[in-house]
Amino acid sequence: MSNEIHPNQNILSTDAPLSTIDEHTKFEDILAMLMGTFVLSFALNLLQFSGIMTGGTAGLSLLIHYITGLKFGTVFFLINIPFYYFAYKKMGVALVVKTFIAVGLLSLFSEVTPQFFHIKDLNPFYATIVANILMGISFLMLFRHRSSLGGINLLALFIQNQYKIAAGKVQMGIDISILAASAFFVDWHLLGISIIGAIVLNFIIAMNHKPSRYIA
Repeated sequence: MSNEIHPNQNILSTDAPLSTIDEHTKFEDILAMLMGTFVLSFALNLLQFSGIMTGGTAGLSLLIHYITGLKFGTVFFLINIPFYYFAYKKMGVALVVKTFIAVGLLSLFSEVTPQFFHIKDLNPFYATIVANILMGISFLMLFRHRSSLGGINLLALFIQNQYKIAAGKVQMGIDISILAASAFFVDWHLLGISIIGAIVLNFIIAMNHKPSRYIA
């Protein structure tokens, strides 16, 4: 039996027949991607300003940004390229297109957002809590409109759909690995705060995004 997911199949659904699912409109999908990536870009800028790490593809991009000085938006976009092929093979064209758009929007907003606000002083712990709550909300918004931010998001969604393992748990394991690798490049105090943030983020996803719960 093929493991490929049909393009029209809700990768976040339960066993409910497709005919019973109240689909989001294309306009709602567009608004969700715009709002989700915009809020997420603000959250990531809070983390960058404070020197805080996070997990997932965004965390890996931040780590490379800190090490090399390359722009986060550029690194984030490039890292996601190999995952598009995986998504196309396993999850269908529709998800690939939405993910490509979401990644592009986040890369753009991440570079534009700092032009509109300047922070003189920000407590790293407060920034971490606020940023990760905003990130959790943004991820949920994208997930529920059958989109993602590529990379590890896609992998977590695929594992959830195929093996019924909550996406939050999968992402938590990968996030811990990324944070552990960043220990060589990030101040230990900031790393400790980053771990707290990762726990907050993945708790939000695990609590609100279970394969047996959301169907529309």
